[in-house]
Amino acid sequence: MNKLKLLFGLLGLLFSSLIYGQIELKVYQFYNSEGKQLSYADAVDQLAIGDIALLGELHDHAMVHWIQKRIIADLHAKRQLVLGGEFFERDNQIIIDEYLKGIVNDKRFEEEARLWPNYVTDYKSILQFARDSGLYFVATNVPRRYAAFVAQHGLDTLESLPASSRVYLPKLPIAFSLETPGYSDMLDMMGGHGMSGKATYFVQAQALKDAAMAEAIVQNWTKKQLFVHINGDFHSANYGGIYSYIKILNPKLNVQTLKVYSEKEFVFRNEWAGSGDIILIVPEDFTRTH
Repeated sequence: MNKLKLLFGLLGLLFSSLIYGQIELKVYQFYNSEGKQLSYADAVDQLAIGDIALLGELHDHAMVHWIQKRIIADLHAKRQLVLGGEFFERDNQIIIDEYLKGIVNDKRFEEEARLWPNYVTDYKSILQFARDSGLYFVATNVPRRYAAFVAQHGLDTLESLPASSRVYLPKLPIAFSLETPGYSDMLDMMGGHGMSGKATYFVQAQALKDAAMAEAIVQNWTKKQLFVHINGDFHSANYGGIYSYIKILNPKLNVQTLKVYSEKEFVFRNEWAGSGDIILIVPEDFTRTH
């Protein structure tokens, strides 16, 4: 009887091992641009070698934001950092500076700054980290009213704005080409054709944001610093958007990009090759913040 119990016990243990041995809870995976798996430490080391790190994100993905915070903290241990983000617009720089210096508190800042709806859940801790670590944070994005203006009237009309408005814009005129990775795809998705019409103006509004963010990054970067910038994934995917405008302004800068995919499985796809220096896959069913 004891032998029989032992046999059934061993069989039960073997069965449970087979069942549970098949379960693997994975929440992210890094790859390089060719599809080689990277550890988290490998990814941080790769980002640390550059002058600028463009962290593409899915704005509402909680896992992406958690990874961002960890990356920034670990890069801070390796390099002298300056931070920046798409989620702050240039005309909010004054109150950001006041917040970083402790002149305004969180309550006052959140009442008076123009914030995204997920600021508290996704970005507040990053700005607090900058304040507590003595890091500068740059509001890089163009004020949204000017992007809306371009979406209606086109890039060429920015010269008509008052001089007091143009201080928040990148240097004019802004170069624009549908050859920039991502722009022609955006136009195609909107059903646009050629270089005229409202669809093209919408793409030009995207280009205005990219040019503004790139200029703010380059202007606030200094030698020996690593500028870490958070932006929507589209703004730096496939070395287009912000990346392309940075290279126009300063071709010598070493710009590392992180490209994010939200998927059911953590398997690298061949079509992703070359879409970023580092590829990050996160689960598509993870918590969304808004």
